[in-house]
Amino acid sequence: MRRKRQQLSEAESISILEKSTAGTLALLGDGNYPYAVPISYVYKDGKLYFHSALTGHKVDAIRNCDKASFCVIEKDDVQPKKYTTFFRSVIAFGKIHIIEDESEKLDAARMLGNRYNPNDDESLRQEMEKGFSRMLMIRLDIEHLTGKEAIELVKKRQQ
Repeated sequence: MRRKRQQLSEAESISILEKSTAGTLALLGDGNYPYAVPISYVYKDGKLYFHSALTGHKVDAIRNCDKASFCVIEKDDVQPKKYTTFFRSVIAFGKIHIIEDESEKLDAARMLGNRYNPNDDESLRQEMEKGFSRMLMIRLDIEHLTGKEAIELVKKRQQ
């Protein structure tokens, strides 16, 4: 990273991944064009988990190339009079896979379900019975993680 003063620690970057609820998954799409899709996720132990339909552009891209990145923007505070934005964001880079193991797929689906609807096991069980067979679970194994924030936020924290 060019501006080292603005770099977030790994712990701060992970905290953003744990708190946030959506980001943008970037893949290599058709014709070698970048393909970026907003998506909900759950983070656990250096991995990001996503769900998907069984087929589609995202699934095709994952099957064709296992490299991916995922970006989360935690703060995006536009400062019009200063012609800047007070931002805080994280980008994860790694290898992405469709989860083939049924046990791992079930665990990942439960994690995702509990992330967005905690403490409602019965509802999650019903949803899984209804749609589990028509769902893919995807795992991004993070190889490199980088977080950055606006210099104004760095200075504010140092005060």
